[in-house]
Amino acid sequence: MTTATILQQSHKNKAFTTLLAFLLGMLGAHRFYLHGSKDRWGWLHLAALPASLLLRQLFPEADWFYQILPLTLSALGGFLEALVLGLMPDDKWDARYNAASRRLSDTGWPLAVVLVATLMLGAGVLIATMARLFDLLYTGGAYG
Repeated sequence: MTTATILQQSHKNKAFTTLLAFLLGMLGAHRFYLHGSKDRWGWLHLAALPASLLLRQLFPEADWFYQILPLTLSALGGFLEALVLGLMPDDKWDARYNAASRRLSDTGWPLAVVLVATLMLGAGVLIATMARLFDLLYTGGAYG
């Protein structure tokens, strides 16, 4: 049995994937859990951290918002993916990610709690990001 065969047969938990996307979505942990180390979108999420560090080193005089913007956008993408994955019906989830598994997904209340937290925090981060971006672009940062 090869490693790829073992990965295909392992059962992917929807609640755990959603939690990974919520907590570590900015680093692509949920993508690596679902698709393995060859996932390009996962590596793009992970590249946001060194990109932010590089921006901080190259442009130390720039506003901190611009320096962490790649990481912020990656986090917003992780929140969106958490909502998309968590709201996917169990039968569609099993058809897409657990086709080789003999177990069926049965998600319950823990997933609902993660989805509510994702929506609250994701909406807050999105609103704060938009507010700060408009402040910087239109007033030059006059409000903070």
